[in-house]
Amino acid sequence: MVRIGIDVGGTNLVAGVVDEHNRIIAKAKVRASVFDTGEETVTGLVRIARQAVETAGLPPEQVRAVGIGVPGMVDDAAGVAVKTVNAPFDHTPVRALFQRLWPVEVYLENDACCAVLGEGLAGCGRDSPFMMMFTLGTGVGGSYLRKTANGIRLQGTEIGHMVIEHDGVPCPCGRQGCWEQYSSATALKRMTREQMRSHPESAMWDLCGGDLGRVSGRTSFLAMEAGDAAARELTERYLSYLADGLANAVNIFSPELICLGGGVANEREENLLHPLQAMVAERTRVRQGVQSTRFVKAQLGGDAGIIGAALLDMPRI
Repeated sequence: MVRIGIDVGGTNLVAGVVDEHNRIIAKAKVRASVFDTGEETVTGLVRIARQAVETAGLPPEQVRAVGIGVPGMVDDAAGVAVKTVNAPFDHTPVRALFQRLWPVEVYLENDACCAVLGEGLAGCGRDSPFMMMFTLGTGVGGSYLRKTANGIRLQGTEIGHMVIEHDGVPCPCGRQGCWEQYSSATALKRMTREQMRSHPESAMWDLCGGDLGRVSGRTSFLAMEAGDAAARELTERYLSYLADGLANAVNIFSPELICLGGGVANEREENLLHPLQAMVAERTRVRQGVQSTRFVKAQLGGDAGIIGAALLDMPRI
């Protein structure tokens, strides 16, 4: 028996067939933009799920369950996608609509929870009993996974919207100074442009051809490696903000492992993970005598959400 995991993204809908070893053996996808309504989108999910099974060379009867990762609020008990930002779901009865076309067990969960479940069972957290995952992208997604002999505890958080700078940068959530306004990839690019405007001599200008529109999350790191002082100052400030939020998470949750995903997390370990480990240790000294939280990079990339969604039928505690 196999499971199907579906990742509902803003650009693509991707379905993967996941075997008993938590490996993806076949995929199918479709552009999300071809669907205008929630009901049409669910029809597309069924279509790509069936395509993935066909590609794997398996009969539909071999599918044990289908899990769907949704970028927003879900009510799995009711099988409803309550509200999403990048998909046309608004109190959409996803399970009922899916099962009308294919009568199989269907589970729903937030996409950040699916990602931490995938990494926790098939990626960087395979050997960790309690881990958190933070994705540094447009915003900051956060979730945690605890594993016991009786099942898993899986929970998403809105930790990106904890305030770390009073009266700070306005956030789309309506507050000011939210952590994601200082630690997301979007924030890093904004801060890089601000630093470049203040330092016309910086090598960061050469790296993006003098065009602020070409600034990326790597611009400051690359310039820092080349010895640029302005870039080093900015990068250290960014890492300090990132460490503030991570230290808060460590002090509150005490995870054994923190997994970082998203484009920023692909930086060289000596530029990102190593300084973060030291900064967070300094900010969590109140936890003396407690084993330090380990920091690692995500391993599965875009497959984490698919694998995690496929495993949503696991028992919960």
